Amino acid sequence: MADDKTKVGGQDRTRINLSEDYEVRDWCKSLGVTEEQLRMAVAAVGDEAETVREHLGKK
Repeated sequence: MADDKTKVGGQDRTRINLSEDYEVRDWCKSLGVTEEQLRMAVAAVGDEAETVREHLGKK
């Protein structure tokens, strides 16, 4: 299902969408990691933002 850009907040903030360049850029900046590190973390633990933060040690 396509990302509905008119619906922001809630669940949209709890998941990391690697299909959208602007989301990858924003998550990399927010977490202080490279795109490669972000993609590897999502591949390892899934797209839940909190789980990715924990995996990266960014809690």
